[in-house]
Amino acid sequence: MKNEKLAKEILDLVGGKENVKSVTHCITRLRFKLKDEGKANTDALNNHDGVVTVRQSGGQYQVVIGNHVSDVYKALVDIGGFANQAPEEEEEGSSGSLLNRFIEMISGIFMPILGVLAASGMIKGFTALFVALDWIDNTGGTYHVLNATGDGLFYFLPILLGYTAMKKFGGTPFLGMVIAMALVYPALEGIPDAGDSLYTLFSGTLFESPVFIEFMGIPVILMPYSMSVIPIIVSTFFAAKLERFFTKVIPSVVRMFLVPMFTLLIIVPLTFIVIGPIATWASQLIGQGTVWAYELSPIIAGAILGGFWLVFVMFGLHWGLVPVAINNMQTLGSDPILAMMFTHSFALAAAIIAVWIRTKNQKTKTLSAPAFISSMFGVTEPAMYGIAIPLKRPFIFTIISSAIGGALLGFFSTKAYVMGGLGVFMFPSLIHPEEGMNAAFMGSIIAVVVASVLAFVFTYFFGGFNKEEGTEEAPNKTETASLNKGETVEIASPIKGQVVPLQNVSDQVFSSEAMGKGVAILPTEGKVYAPVNGVVTTLFKTKHAIGITSENGVEILIHVGIDTVQLDGEHFAAHIEQGATIKSGDLLLEFNVDKIKEAGYDVITPIIVTNHDELGEVKITEKETVEANENMMTILG
Repeated sequence: MKNEKLAKEILDLVGGKENVKSVTHCITRLRFKLKDEGKANTDALNNHDGVVTVRQSGGQYQVVIGNHVSDVYKALVDIGGFANQAPEEEEEGSSGSLLNRFIEMISGIFMPILGVLAASGMIKGFTALFVALDWIDNTGGTYHVLNATGDGLFYFLPILLGYTAMKKFGGTPFLGMVIAMALVYPALEGIPDAGDSLYTLFSGTLFESPVFIEFMGIPVILMPYSMSVIPIIVSTFFAAKLERFFTKVIPSVVRMFLVPMFTLLIIVPLTFIVIGPIATWASQLIGQGTVWAYELSPIIAGAILGGFWLVFVMFGLHWGLVPVAINNMQTLGSDPILAMMFTHSFALAAAIIAVWIRTKNQKTKTLSAPAFISSMFGVTEPAMYGIAIPLKRPFIFTIISSAIGGALLGFFSTKAYVMGGLGVFMFPSLIHPEEGMNAAFMGSIIAVVVASVLAFVFTYFFGGFNKEEGTEEAPNKTETASLNKGETVEIASPIKGQVVPLQNVSDQVFSSEAMGKGVAILPTEGKVYAPVNGVVTTLFKTKHAIGITSENGVEILIHVGIDTVQLDGEHFAAHIEQGATIKSGDLLLEFNVDKIKEAGYDVITPIIVTNHDELGEVKITEKETVEANENMMTILG
């Protein structure tokens, strides 16, 4: 009766059966295709005790209810008179999935470094503040140490991203780091300043580029890769594929050193010769396009620059505008380009404050304070990559608000007269050297206020905050746990591999611990064994995930890979059925690690105790690697 009641209430809240085109389910959620999503009462569903959260993605209205979704789905089909459809096969494959996958990829790459990213941004901001207040001298040792502490991560950001991106793409993380080290190698970065160019490519065109070195007769167009993002991400994407190819064709006896050697010999020159120049030319196109837009209409140019500045930063395209701005200041005495992007950091900061107030996700709330401070000082990466992009709507609202602020700056003809700081420290750069705080300067204050208020209001009221913001698939807790106080339960590792903290998993569903406490394993063998004695309570048809309830009532979810549901069971084989009684050490599943990686999926496997809050503390092993059937977690009752 409980499932029938929940199903009926959910059906009513999505607008009734007449509003439902179709409904399927995956391992923890009902997936509706509604005729009119506006008829669904999302707030009521989010506040329903039987519902974890609601997500609207890819044309689907997803109601997350937990591991017992199949029982609720059956009741829903009976009540609504729907055809009993096969469990979800589309998962995320509908319209808009490409954008979602891109955002999830970027978020996953930055997720492991969010803490130090936010910390570095705060140190940079405070250092600039101390200089502005004359508390420290920007030529003294204190400044240089603090500046190096805050700026070091941003300067060598490609190296950190080389690790996380390579890991995200299924390659060897240290190989990604070495690629990035080559890109920021000081000797190469210093070549353009050391002498005259050999010759110039594409003279007289937008793509005119001096060539200082050649690689085997091929011209290399050098550009600064420190603080860049896109080149290393693109490089590691292809490097991971090259590594997998060479792993297949090179004999195992020499694979350890020949695979990385051949991968580096191909991908590093390719980056210098192809990826770098493309990024450079894209930046130049942005710069020239902005000048053309400003001459056409300052208001339109302001809206474009203000609205898309964060997008330009994300792709590293903003560097194409800096030379144009410097040239404007040298030749014209002022520059409108950098002035028109002025409101973006304030709009982002305001959106982050709204997130901090509204979110119920403790991790997001903790990150919000330092991200806000960094944004106010013009360092937007922590807020952008850590909060706004993963949550999507705050990022969109920031873009909209910044566009309006930029249009206002264009309207007031606000300009920058010197190359100054960012964020609050850019205000002095906008003061006219002769007229002082003129109408254009006052217009900058108006633009900042308008953009900030809009970003805050949009995010606060329309940010789509759920009971667990930024999470999904968090199952309901059961009432079957029977662990006594003082009792301990040991959970064996179901997989052989490397132990990875759950917080480092790229999927926020798991890393936020909304589904429960646990750990992840990066498999070195494609076999899943039973971690406890118990019963298989859930085995999805795609075989990528399995739910187990132990004899003590401990509920365990083993999720092989990230987004592997989209493989629809390919490369997986099950050796048990749902409802089967199992003993610790029984072989449950097999999966092909290499094939799954080749298909583009991360094989990292979260192992979650979904009802840990009813049981007690979950203690994770301190070992870096575990064998299958070796103790991995201990629950202390």
